[in-house]
Amino acid sequence: MDNEGPSRTALTTAYARAYHQIADRPTILTDPVAARLLGVTAGELTELGRPTPGGPDGDANLGMLRLGVGDRPRRLFFAARARFAEDRVAEAVAAGAQQVVILGAGLDTFAYRNPHPGLRVFEVDHPATQAWKTRRLAASGIDLPERLTFVPVDFETDTLATRLADAGFDRTDPAVFVWLGVVFYLTPEAVGGTLEYIAGHCAPAEVVFDYLADTDEDRAQLRARATRAAAVGEPWFSYFTPDGIAGRLRALGFTAVEDHSATDLITGYLAEATEFAGEPPRSLRPVRILRASR
Repeated sequence: MDNEGPSRTALTTAYARAYHQIADRPTILTDPVAARLLGVTAGELTELGRPTPGGPDGDANLGMLRLGVGDRPRRLFFAARARFAEDRVAEAVAAGAQQVVILGAGLDTFAYRNPHPGLRVFEVDHPATQAWKTRRLAASGIDLPERLTFVPVDFETDTLATRLADAGFDRTDPAVFVWLGVVFYLTPEAVGGTLEYIAGHCAPAEVVFDYLADTDEDRAQLRARATRAAAVGEPWFSYFTPDGIAGRLRALGFTAVEDHSATDLITGYLAEATEFAGEPPRSLRPVRILRASR
């Protein structure tokens, strides 16, 4: 990532969520904050969503933004995975949880739309991303919620347990950990360490995260996409099979694992489940999201 601000991925995801508000009906996720945070107008979003005559843009950053905004399946997944996580948080709050930790928060806007008055939100991310985000929040006039805490962490070098403890996170109270769009950018060791930390929580806990499924059918496409990601400075390091990650989670003490393909997740939120009739879009075939609780 750029040490001066958010990663291309974080920006692309935020722009896609913002464009989802004006381009897609029905909406899967209602997020009136994303466009304000980015400082982008509906007209500018619409322009990004239009096909580019003559092929991809020469500017890699602009080209990635156009891909995230203009690719409807990918855009719907960004909305659906956020909705899935927020629905799981709502269920946990109803059961008594008062803490949610958003790991690799990027430009996530849940804390600024949080409908749960007693819920404390911990946004964990790289210090540079958080600094950029706080500047944008101030510039756009978005107030910082009283129950929001920023926790600066580099997943590869910092200790999550120490940083969260310093921020006031309570290991003895129930919690939900939301970890979206991050796992494949981390080493297997960093992923394993984070899952072990969550599994060691002293009270009921659950984690929601998306991952790339390494299967025989999609391996060639996955490797080609990984090469493209590395070329723009955001290499992928971790892949799992559905059975493999489920077994690993159960070995850590998670007793329930709920795993969905990207296309199933999206169609589950649409009024008519015909969005991806036939073959799933290639961009979504290896993408999965799961919820594990203990």
